[in-house]
Amino acid sequence: MQFLDKIKTPQDIKQLSVAELKVLAQEIRDELVQVVSQNGGHLAPNLGIVELTLALHYLYDAPKDKFVWDVGHQAYVHKLLTGRYEKFKTIRTFEGLAGFPKRSESEYDVFDVGHSSTSISAATGLALARDLNGEDYRVVAIIGDGAMTGGMAFEALNHAGHLGTNLTVILNDNEMSIDPNVGAMSEYLSRVRTNPSYTKSKEDVEELLKKIPGIGDKMFRAADKLKDSLKYVLVPGVLFEEFGFKYYGPVNGHDLSALLAVLENASKIEGPVLIHVITKKGKGYLPAETNPDLFHGIGAFDIETGKVLKKAAKPSYTNVFGKTLVQLGQENEKIVGITAAMGQGTGINLFQEAYPKRTIDVGIAEQHAVTMAAALALSGYQPVVAIYSTFLQRAYDQVLHDVALQNAPVVFALDRAGLVGDDGPTHHGVFDIAYLRHIPNMVVMAPKDENELRHMLYSALAYKQPTAIRYPRGEGVGVAFDAELQVLPLGQGEYLQQGEKVSLLAYGSMVETAKETAAILQEKMGITPTVINMRFAKPIDAAKLMAEYQQGNLLVTMEEHALEGGFGSAVLEFFNEQQITDAKVLRIGIDDAFVPHGKTDLLKEISGLDSATIAKKIMGTLAGE
Repeated sequence: MQFLDKIKTPQDIKQLSVAELKVLAQEIRDELVQVVSQNGGHLAPNLGIVELTLALHYLYDAPKDKFVWDVGHQAYVHKLLTGRYEKFKTIRTFEGLAGFPKRSESEYDVFDVGHSSTSISAATGLALARDLNGEDYRVVAIIGDGAMTGGMAFEALNHAGHLGTNLTVILNDNEMSIDPNVGAMSEYLSRVRTNPSYTKSKEDVEELLKKIPGIGDKMFRAADKLKDSLKYVLVPGVLFEEFGFKYYGPVNGHDLSALLAVLENASKIEGPVLIHVITKKGKGYLPAETNPDLFHGIGAFDIETGKVLKKAAKPSYTNVFGKTLVQLGQENEKIVGITAAMGQGTGINLFQEAYPKRTIDVGIAEQHAVTMAAALALSGYQPVVAIYSTFLQRAYDQVLHDVALQNAPVVFALDRAGLVGDDGPTHHGVFDIAYLRHIPNMVVMAPKDENELRHMLYSALAYKQPTAIRYPRGEGVGVAFDAELQVLPLGQGEYLQQGEKVSLLAYGSMVETAKETAAILQEKMGITPTVINMRFAKPIDAAKLMAEYQQGNLLVTMEEHALEGGFGSAVLEFFNEQQITDAKVLRIGIDDAFVPHGKTDLLKEISGLDSATIAKKIMGTLAGE
């Protein structure tokens, strides 16, 4: 390393020339590829933002000046430049650097992020705090073109433009989020990229008018009065100007000299400014440039070939869902697949390949996706909204108000339910049971394995009411598939093993853990517990709960979810409603705290969700009776 290992704070890069910054940029790219190839992570977004991050830290004075990263998966370069180079090899590992900005990690991280379209709102709040305190510093929001499809970004643009306070928004336009961007905003930005810059066009017209002898100034003033009409002809960034922002761009995001010039000029402007920067996702590493969607978020890979090192030995839940939806779509022309810019991540891309006219990608706009799905359902279609559990949180009101209130038969396929590992607390899907099961008309279920997921998707379409299926990230159990799909009886679980003294009431991904726990109890105590795949958090299987209670068994609820409001809470509520006060219930789940990032097996262990810990708790409870 010539420069990178010597960068302890952003002040160190201010001593470098532009030529030296270019050398540093290459060193950063080499470091990104090297570390992410081992740890996995968001490679392509970070490769694309190297020069922009360097320019920001070169010109601005962080941490006094505040940078707010939208989503934050592109903040690896920022971390390298803010005193975290020596720890960078620990990124996304347990107790190592987080994969997203984190206030507790560094004073340079001013806002915790992980979901999209939040940066302009947060930056507006920081700017307001600055103004109220009578302080003087700059606030910059860095947002991608994919995140600009989110309605929250437009709400913030509207408010910030109305306030007129000093605020800089940098639109990092790489034409992609995870999947290629869709919608009017994407098309608008595509047109902007091909237009001459606003500043040059406006200056050319002004100069032309003013050169007309005698009447030039009058004509310029008249034209200024007609600026709205003129602007639509000349201004590529007219949309942002209508929001009250001064627009600069498009700017080549890999040209350091151009970036530095534009950023410096923009910093002198009073009021809100938007700088439109064009970058290439995966810049500098050919496999990532060629396949940026794969390298958006990737596991460990071979640097020379770009090939992922670990191949799943068993089919993933995501893939099984996608293939099953394709099968059902062939039989039922009313099925419509819906995604919010996560086609590959959710498996909807398989349905899209087979039925492009019945697949809708709304961009990063979960609220719109859900309300649109409700209208489709009420019009006789059967929409399946495939979405990560953590992202459906963003559309809670739409699920309640637009879907459930009208009993619209929308199916929610909640991928990444439970602990997701290295992405950490912003991405763990451990709250969906709690925010869904209390909603009237809603069915909430989870499969014990990938074969049961197929039956549940088939069943959800048959129930003809709002239904959510939650299933984990990664590969399935490895079971054989049934030849025929069947409708599962609504609200009924299944006995996997009949036993005594202990009833393991397992939900979803915890069924396999329940089997392992039962084996430990058999070995350690000679007890053969009853094991039940409960399947439904709502409606709950009242008959089996009563039967196990009447046996006098210790009822152990097991869920990969927060204890508060989860499946175990539903069991306690059931007994309370039955006025049963002597039910012996031990709840196993995630305590009232956010779970950090790390490998999923380790996170389950520290959360007490592994079979050894659960067996120990059960034995302790039995011993205390």
